Amino acid sequence: MRIKFWGVRGSIPCPGPSTAIYGGNTVCLEIRFTDVNRMLIIDAGSGIRPLGNFLMANDISQGLKLIDIYLTHTHWDHILGFPFFTPMYIPGMHIRIHGPTTYEDDSLAKVIGGQFVYRYFPVRIEELASTIEYIEIGEESFDLGDGITVSTKYLNHPIACIGYRIEYKGKSFVTVFDSEPYRNLFSTDPSDPSYIENAAREGEQAAKEQNRRVEKFFADADFIIYDAQYTREEYENGKRGWGHSSIEYAIEAAFRNKVKKLALIHHDPERTDAQIEALATRFCNPEIRGPMEIFFAKEGMEIEV
Repeated sequence: MRIKFWGVRGSIPCPGPSTAIYGGNTVCLEIRFTDVNRMLIIDAGSGIRPLGNFLMANDISQGLKLIDIYLTHTHWDHILGFPFFTPMYIPGMHIRIHGPTTYEDDSLAKVIGGQFVYRYFPVRIEELASTIEYIEIGEESFDLGDGITVSTKYLNHPIACIGYRIEYKGKSFVTVFDSEPYRNLFSTDPSDPSYIENAAREGEQAAKEQNRRVEKFFADADFIIYDAQYTREEYENGKRGWGHSSIEYAIEAAFRNKVKKLALIHHDPERTDAQIEALATRFCNPEIRGPMEIFFAKEGMEIEV
């Protein structure tokens, strides 16, 4: 497997001189299985626009007709690039969009296709030259053929969000974003008027069990990409409950589950290159982190698994 980062930011695109090194596009990943000529895309943030241009110049001109996109969820920063994905305007292209059932009664087709209305965009979904197919998925496992298998796991985010575990030829690659640790939502302070002993105890047990299940999902992975939008200090001071993890938590969780390589992603849009470099010096020092390789994802970076 070869994984390429086409976008690594969270929340909103943030191009400019202060983000030129790590990149300003929101999340989009390309996964290549070169020996069987297969490709998958994870998320359709603004990074999918340059990826689409690359595919036009290199793959579609060589006969590519089918593209599979796997969405983690449908928050704006993970889908906003899709209307600018050039391959969907090419006759004969078939694009399959896989993702979780998202919110209330809205289907995946309604959420994604809803971007293509004149009040938002100059092209309607009915005017596209390609065939768009929507496939709603939940927590499941499926075989893609050619020895490629995919498993999914629900994560802790304000809307339905899933992580992907992709396995091929004995190697495993996992995504865990957008996600934060599960926590007990009941008061544990006996002096609090809302305190209920049984609820506090059961809430604590439920949070631990859900965190255990997420960690089991990515345990022993060869390569994992983990949400790390905040430092622990930032997370504890106003970001708790926003659906993202701290850098420290991502490293600790990956380390205790024997992950071999960890990429930190979903960088805060306010985080400059210089600030990320300072965090890399702090958290990615081999003398501190031990044998597990850790790095902050950069737009354009390619990793072989």
